[in-house]
Amino acid sequence: MDNKEILLTMRNISKSFPGVKALDKVDFTLRKGEIHALLGENGAGKSTLIKVLTGIESMDEGQVTLEGKPIHVKNSQHAQALGISTVYQEVNLCGNLSVAENIFVGREPMAFGRIDWKTVNKRAKELLKNLNVDIDVTKTLDSYPVAIQQMVAIARALDISAKILILDEPTSSLDAAECRKLFSVMKQLRAEGMGIIFVTHFLDQVYEVSDMITVLRNGELVGEYEARNLPKVELIGKMIGKDYEQLQQIESSKKTSHEAKENFITCRNITSEANIRDLDLDVNKGEVLGLAGLLGSGRSEIVRALFGADRILSGELNVNKKRIKRNKPITAIRNGLGYCPEDRKSEGIVSELTIRENIILALQAKRGMFRFIGRKEQNRIAEHYIKLLDIKTPGREQQIKNLSGGNQQKVLLARWLATDPELLMLDEPTRGIDVGTKTEIQKIVLQLAEKGMSVIFISSEMDEMLRCCGRMVVLNDKKKLGELSGAEINEQIIMEMIAGGKSV
Repeated sequence: MDNKEILLTMRNISKSFPGVKALDKVDFTLRKGEIHALLGENGAGKSTLIKVLTGIESMDEGQVTLEGKPIHVKNSQHAQALGISTVYQEVNLCGNLSVAENIFVGREPMAFGRIDWKTVNKRAKELLKNLNVDIDVTKTLDSYPVAIQQMVAIARALDISAKILILDEPTSSLDAAECRKLFSVMKQLRAEGMGIIFVTHFLDQVYEVSDMITVLRNGELVGEYEARNLPKVELIGKMIGKDYEQLQQIESSKKTSHEAKENFITCRNITSEANIRDLDLDVNKGEVLGLAGLLGSGRSEIVRALFGADRILSGELNVNKKRIKRNKPITAIRNGLGYCPEDRKSEGIVSELTIRENIILALQAKRGMFRFIGRKEQNRIAEHYIKLLDIKTPGREQQIKNLSGGNQQKVLLARWLATDPELLMLDEPTRGIDVGTKTEIQKIVLQLAEKGMSVIFISSEMDEMLRCCGRMVVLNDKKKLGELSGAEINEQIIMEMIAGGKSV
């Protein structure tokens, strides 16, 4: 490691939210003139660490120093005043204002008590030219593509004398040429001594520009590594929870599989509005099918397309041998599909409703508005699943927001089990919950499959996938690389497929 001057240290950073410890004594170090990739799967703690650094969230414990001096960041404005600036995936500037106004908003040069527009436009032009961007700065920001908008956000950061630039998934909406331009700017800023924190799920890009890599998993620090000394397959192992050395000692265990399973879903050449392309997929009755891949590989997008949450643009979808021409969530529910989304807080639970109300939501939708479920039946259904899934609650009328994350997840499972589904799609069903509840949910999944239900299972924890899945579809860049089943399912093979971006 080069002996560069330390710019930022974060030590023993801890942060808890109700039901989950988002960060547990995490350390992070950034040096001047360094691009430092912050990596981890969803729920690893990356966003929370960035929010602590920028004052959006307050830490429960820990210490942050900037250039050797302790700092206590109060809010995002204070962070900017300290020289910490963030450019997000969704550019948080004002599209209806001009490019120049966006760069200088709140800090406009004044002359004779008025904004000096000539100076504003001239300085904006100069700042962007330093980033190799030559555009008309008097045009509105929304008249330019996302790549230019990100450069404008970076120019604003430079004008407020940023010492640290945080780039949070900056390349998600960029094409290859735009990425190259951004990387050129990042390298230029590194050469000028800026410290850059690069958050991304594109591992090839990590190796293209990063000097150092810090990996988080489940809110804990896995380690800090020099990018040049960390092979990609080992990095993937650290992100998903297995060291490459361990993998070489693991013997793949045979999965029990029922011969000649009946097919429930067939997809042929499916393309969705979320960029799933030419997908062929079969889901059999009574199996747990795993979708394996890193964040952004297309796991969530596949189940969203099957459920009708994302529109299918072309291809053929058959459910129980019936052709589905226009898939919508209500169509999916009535055809026996249930879906627990990845983000249970914003897409799953309805926080102000009770456990009872949350459980009966999907069943009521399936029956329709003219077949209202009476209160007595609602109570019976809620009590049945509270007991069946061992949901820890004082009673069915408790608001769901007052439950732990694990018990909220059980309520979501109850919601879909109440509809008597033939296929249950579970996207990260055990994220952020304790080990005991994780084990319970895994057992429930296997019991449901044993009774003939189909399950699509998505998890960032490879151990969990291996325990639960009898067949695995491996994905990368929203394309299917291949399938593994039974004794073929092997962590080393899966990671090499993902790292190589090709089938094995």
